[in-house]
Amino acid sequence: MRQNKVTDLEQQKRLVKRFKRTRLESFYEDEVLELLLSLAFPKKNSSLLARRLLERFKGFREIFEATQEELESVRGVGEKEAVFIRFMREMAGFYLKRRLKRKSVVRYPGDVLDFLNLTLSEERNEKFLAIYLNAKNEVLGVVILYEGTIDQMHVYPRKVIEHALKYNARSVIFAHNHPSGDPTPSRADLELTMVLEMAALAVDLNVHDHIIIGRHSHFSGKENGWLLGGINKLSNIIHPLHRLLSESHKKP
Repeated sequence: MRQNKVTDLEQQKRLVKRFKRTRLESFYEDEVLELLLSLAFPKKNSSLLARRLLERFKGFREIFEATQEELESVRGVGEKEAVFIRFMREMAGFYLKRRLKRKSVVRYPGDVLDFLNLTLSEERNEKFLAIYLNAKNEVLGVVILYEGTIDQMHVYPRKVIEHALKYNARSVIFAHNHPSGDPTPSRADLELTMVLEMAALAVDLNVHDHIIIGRHSHFSGKENGWLLGGINKLSNIIHPLHRLLSESHKKP
């Protein structure tokens, strides 16, 4: 037992030394997980624990998207270990959200997608959120407007307007996830976009986009012609959306 502890300590030192020299560029998934676990739980056999987690969940990403109960089902993973793994994922989202603040989404659109993909792509229930922006398109705040079951979600325009007034926002980006993993929009998604943009017009709030997050890809309403007019061109919003709604009725 004593020899195993020495071996684990030496392995941790080697991994730490490599990380200081090369960051994570030269690490395999199991080594990243092993280093993380060894730093958090030095008395555990981190190599064995990392191997068991990867055998159970098949991948690094799947481990960090597992539930508390799923993690605790792995031999050697207790409540503290499971909470730590889930905390690390939440902390990453917390960091990305803070990194967005006061940053222009026009100059750094990838940061928005990074945040949305991390926080929404593997959610098992639907979440609908709004990213509020100032006149410089800098992020003022991110608000979860609704969180519901997989097959039911309601977003009220009143809440959108209330938060816009609270932040004194000039524009907004809407986003939600499809727990199925497929970001293809539904007719209800299109109708909701139309309702929210109409409500936004009433308070001169510009809707930049409505992004739907899937497991490995996303859908942009702006890129697909959903948001054409802006706050001063009401007819440009109504007519294209009416056409798109009509076309969706014809599809089987």
